Amino acid sequence: MTAPESVAVSAEEAAQSARLYKLTNKNAMEVVVTNYGAIITSILTPDRDGNLGDVALGHRNAVEYIEAEEKPYLGALVGRVGNRIAKGVFSLGGKEYSLAINNGANHLHGGDVGFDKVLWKVESADPQSIRLSYLSKHLEEGYPGNLNVTVTYTLTDENSLTVDYVATTDQATPVNLTQHTYFNLAGEGNGDVLDHEVMLNADRFTPIDEGLIPTGVLRAVADSPLDFTSPKTIGRDINADDEQLKRANGFDHNWVLNKGVNATELTLAAVVYEPTTGRLLTVSTTEPGVQFYTGNFLSGKLIGKTGKTYARRGGFCLETQHFPDSPNQPDFPSTILEPGDTYRSQTVFAFSAR
Repeated sequence: MTAPESVAVSAEEAAQSARLYKLTNKNAMEVVVTNYGAIITSILTPDRDGNLGDVALGHRNAVEYIEAEEKPYLGALVGRVGNRIAKGVFSLGGKEYSLAINNGANHLHGGDVGFDKVLWKVESADPQSIRLSYLSKHLEEGYPGNLNVTVTYTLTDENSLTVDYVATTDQATPVNLTQHTYFNLAGEGNGDVLDHEVMLNADRFTPIDEGLIPTGVLRAVADSPLDFTSPKTIGRDINADDEQLKRANGFDHNWVLNKGVNATELTLAAVVYEPTTGRLLTVSTTEPGVQFYTGNFLSGKLIGKTGKTYARRGGFCLETQHFPDSPNQPDFPSTILEPGDTYRSQTVFAFSAR
């Protein structure tokens, strides 16, 4: 089966229909979301002195997301399947499905028109929460089944942003939703993130081949530059003479969280600390993995919402997820959602300072 053509939202349609929704809590923290792509455009959170700063890379409005010179999924909700599917092909129920090839020889982040490039319906909104929905129709971007998706963003008074995904389908289909915010805890546009200190709660990762597709094995991080089991700066090992880092141009790998690969309890995934501001980000998730990406392909051409350029490695992503290429990897946790079942996933981004 060949993927039908999908049409992205035009700049004119976005200007008419896209809106910004601000979530606030009692501590004056703010999160701004747009119904275009269910994108998180801004996160204002205090530093150790109580000064608010925007720690999320992004644009001011939907038109800027559409017309930007580069489109690295800033703040995006990624789907129907986040990350890569090898050669844009998978088989399910005895049928082969062909997807868009939009990343080298592979399919990435839902295809040409993924969930980040459509208008979502606002189901409900209040000062601290917004729920959005989207119907992904049968064979949209090549995926089988009509998939009903909702995402709820909730800002708590404890300065946590909780992301809850729910999905149902009328045909078996792969689903792997994630959030693609680029963080810079020193403030968006304030240089690179190489001095951020990172801990990943993962003793293993999924090594990649030359096309950035997992080889299928789970490899220990011990004695390698990919060992973040103890906190270290992003910059310490990012340029190490290591085959995995050379293939990804830095860190862009899936870490296997220290839990059963099919376990669904909320588990610590990562802790990130920025020493100049004291900001601390703690990420927990029900997912089995997290893609840690260090903005290796940001080039300095992209102009952000405050007029600052986004430098190479000017942001990092913690994309909680099932493993890349899971539809083609029988030993990985399954991403297949069956009719009658409900996909549920939760990730919590907790902000503090010290």
